[in-house]
Amino acid sequence: MPENITLLGATGSIGQSTLDIIRKHSYRFRLFALTANRNVRGAEAAVREFSPRYCAMADSEAAGKLADVLGNCETEILSGEDELCALASDDRADTVVSAIVGAAALKPTVAAVKAGKRVALANKESLVMAGDIVNAEAQKSGAQIIPVDSEHSAVFSCLYGRETRYVSKLVLTASGGPFRTLGSDEFDSIMPEDALKHPTWDMGAKITIDSATMFNKALEIIEAHHLFGLDYDDIEAVVHPQSIVHALVYFEDESVLAQMSLPDMRLPIQLALTWPSRIESPCKPLNLADAGNLTFEPVDNERFPSIATGIEAGRKGSLATTALNAANEVAVNLFLNRDIQFTTMFRIVSQVVKETPIGPASDLEEVFETDRRARELASRLI
Repeated sequence: MPENITLLGATGSIGQSTLDIIRKHSYRFRLFALTANRNVRGAEAAVREFSPRYCAMADSEAAGKLADVLGNCETEILSGEDELCALASDDRADTVVSAIVGAAALKPTVAAVKAGKRVALANKESLVMAGDIVNAEAQKSGAQIIPVDSEHSAVFSCLYGRETRYVSKLVLTASGGPFRTLGSDEFDSIMPEDALKHPTWDMGAKITIDSATMFNKALEIIEAHHLFGLDYDDIEAVVHPQSIVHALVYFEDESVLAQMSLPDMRLPIQLALTWPSRIESPCKPLNLADAGNLTFEPVDNERFPSIATGIEAGRKGSLATTALNAANEVAVNLFLNRDIQFTTMFRIVSQVVKETPIGPASDLEEVFETDRRARELASRLI
């Protein structure tokens, strides 16, 4: 029998890549349920092709529009956060892919973890905001969290069968984004359309802007801390423009393991769905001779202070990392709407982190209250 997959965030870039994996291995996977926020057209296409048992939209208006365009359809159309969380924890689902962008993924991800699911985690914000809470719930329920971010998937592969007590350092690679060689004196003239031109990855707008500011790497370092249990002193980033090496794991005996592949998110998605098996994928094979020189550079923390801000927040605790994520989401939206300059994003997030108390969040209510306050503060700072 095929495994039942619930896909949270089916219409984004990760969601579409996940559907491609399900399409490729239809003998092995069945799309049991999907969520699509308010993207009626994208939800309609997925429902018509995969005939899931359920489809959840963000609200009743979007659900009504979808029901109208689908007409007489066997897929049950649901709406609202409660229904979304119910789908994430449904007993009939074998694996839940958490691919919703931003803080909106936290509640359904926690619901899936509490239900003891295998969670293919493509939403880094869930761990950035509430990593301690998510890990505690996973220990109670026996849920298996498998990372989908290319860098964390790479670390996950390198660590398989090895004890983390022998690890001396994790290195996550970064492409450097579109402004890797741009002088800091030109940063204030950067426009949203410039920042949306990523040199190697095809991603959604929010993640692409995060790559341009390197806040994505700050979030990934926090995520790695929660996934693999290493101190912030033992996790770092290095710029690797070719995006072939996705992470490196250094061991105490000075040996280094690295995972390499062409940049294609379908590979870590498939790995999360099939682990520990490795089966044929739709990805192109890596030919090192064709790839040419692989280069590595240190992160320029003066031009990109985001990583230092992220580590500062991580050391302060989950209240600060929640605030970091919230402020960054606000700043990205302001930049995309042309309300602030590129460099203002760094200043907003840094100031919000500085004004956030030290310490962990006691529960999800405190996480969401911290998120709310950070968004208000970030909006006032402009």
